[in-house]
Amino acid sequence: MGERAEIVELVGNSTESWEDAVQNAMDAADETIDHVSGVEIESERIDREGRETERYVVTLEASIVPEGR
Repeated sequence: MGERAEIVELVGNSTESWEDAVQNAMDAADETIDHVSGVEIESERIDREGRETERYVVTLEASIVPEGR
């Protein structure tokens, strides 16, 4: 029988880069979620004001394997 996992959506943002946005989402998740087994980037977005990039935003799906599996 296959392993069962839960999927949780995470959103991160940064004023610096896509990588920082992903890291910020993962850092926040690490504070409250245990047993993240994988992450998939679902979407990336830039918030702009005029010609300036204000913020990088990523939406992630994290796979969480229940404890004891």
